[in-house]
Amino acid sequence: MKSKTFLIPLALSLLAFSPSQHAVDITKLALPDMGDSSGTLITPAEEKELGEAFFRSLHSQIAINQDPEIQHYIQNIGERLVASSDLPSNPFHFFVVMENDINAFAGPGGYIGVNSGLILMTEAESELASVLGHEIAHVTQRHLYRAAEAAKRMSIPTMAATLAAILLGSQSPQMGQAALIAIQAGSVQFQINFTREHEAEADRVGMQNLAEAHYDPRSMPTFFERMQQSTRYYGQNVPEFLRTHPVTASRISDTRGRAETYPYKQYPDSLAYQLTKAKIRVVTSTNSVDTYQYFQKGLSQGTTEQRSVARYGLGLIALSTQKHKEAEAIFQQLAKEYPNQAQYSAALARTALDAKDYTTALARYKKLAEQFPENDAIKMEYVTALLKTGNPDQARKNLGLLSTQTQKLPLYWQLLAQAYGNLNQSAESHRYMAEYYYASGQVDEAILQIKLAQQSKDLGFQLSSILSERLSFFNDEYEKAKRDQ
Repeated sequence: MKSKTFLIPLALSLLAFSPSQHAVDITKLALPDMGDSSGTLITPAEEKELGEAFFRSLHSQIAINQDPEIQHYIQNIGERLVASSDLPSNPFHFFVVMENDINAFAGPGGYIGVNSGLILMTEAESELASVLGHEIAHVTQRHLYRAAEAAKRMSIPTMAATLAAILLGSQSPQMGQAALIAIQAGSVQFQINFTREHEAEADRVGMQNLAEAHYDPRSMPTFFERMQQSTRYYGQNVPEFLRTHPVTASRISDTRGRAETYPYKQYPDSLAYQLTKAKIRVVTSTNSVDTYQYFQKGLSQGTTEQRSVARYGLGLIALSTQKHKEAEAIFQQLAKEYPNQAQYSAALARTALDAKDYTTALARYKKLAEQFPENDAIKMEYVTALLKTGNPDQARKNLGLLSTQTQKLPLYWQLLAQAYGNLNQSAESHRYMAEYYYASGQVDEAILQIKLAQQSKDLGFQLSSILSERLSFFNDEYEKAKRDQ
C-alpha cells in the first residue's frame, strides 16, 4: 500500500518551532486555505484515522491518564460543551495528560487533551470549561485546517508520531529535536502559524458555548488574568499554554467586555469537579506530607460540601498507604451522607477490594453498577474486581456493555486480554494484548502478540483469518513508519 500525500490538520495549541529554539531550520510556508467543513482536502475518514494515530502516538510518549473516574469526568464536561457547539454531532475525545506543566491542546480528529497541572491551577469548574471550550472552538471553526501544511510523502502513522513529538517539544527537547530531524529526513517542510484572529475567534466562540452549556462566561477572562499574573514567577520557563495562547492585556480586556454582556448569576462547581481535582492532587503528588496537610487544612474551611471533599482526599491518601480501616471509616461515612455521589461509594468498594475483602467488594460494585448504569468508570472498576475474584467470564460480558468511546482506551483491551487469559484462551488473550499495544502506540509489540496468538493450538478458521488480517495491518503500519523515517 502506497503512502498518501496529506495536507495535515493541526491544533493551534501545538508547539511552533523557530530556528532560535532548535538547531534545525524549517522553511516557512505560505499557508493555503484548506477548504471548508466538507473536508475537501482531507476526508472525514482520513481525519478520523489521523486523530486515532495521533492519540496512539501520545500514549507511547507521555503519561495519559488511565483512571476511569478521571476519564469519565473530563469526557462528560467536554461532551456538555460540545453539545452547545457548532458541531454537536461530531465525535470528540477528551483526556487528561498526567503532567504538572500548564498546558491544553487540540489535536486532529477532535482529540483534546488537558494537563493535570492546568486542572489543579483552576479555581472553579467554569475556568476548566473555558479552556476546553476554547480548544473545542479551534476544532469547530476549522482553524486546524488553516494552521499548518505538511507536504511530500508521509504516511498517517508517521505524521501522527511527528505531531505528537512536536507537541512534546517543550516537555522533552530531545523528543522535539527528533521530530524535526524526522521531518527534514523526509524532505517535509513544516510550519505552524498562530494568528490573533484565530485566538480571538476561539475566545468568542468558546465563550458563547460556555454560556450555552451553563458555565460562567466570566471565568474565561478570570483564568486568563491569573495566568498572566503567574508569568512573573516562571522566568524563562513559561508554560506551554502561554506560549501557544499568548495572554495579553487587550485579550483579557476583550474577553472581559464580552463576558459582561451576559447576565450575572452564580455558577456553583459540581461536586464531581471538586472530587476529580482532589483525586488528581493525590495521584500526582510528589510530597505526601504537603498533600496530607492541604486536605487536613480543608477540614475546617469552606462549605459542608468542600469539607467533605477534604475528607475524601484524606481517605484517598489512607487508601494509597494501605490504611484500609481508616479509609473504610472515611468512605463509609461519606457514602452514607452522599448516597447519590458515585465517587464516594466507588472509593468504599475500592477499599474493600484493596483489603482483599472480595465478597464485600463484589457486592458493593454490583450495587453501584445497578445504581449508576451509565457510568463507565464504575463498570471498568467492577470488571477489575471480577477479574481479581476469579470471575473472568462475567468480566468479559461486562466489558461488552461499555460505550464505544471507552472501548477505544488501551485499558479496555488490556482487561479483555486478561479476561481471556483467565479463561485459558491464550490465542484470544494474545490477540487482545496486540490491540492493547497498538492502542498504546507500540506496533512492534502488537506484531509480537499476534505471532504468539498464531502459535496457539486449535485456532479455528475464523480466528486464524482475523489474526492474519491484523498481522498484515500491523506489519503495513510498521513498514510505512520505517519507510518515512
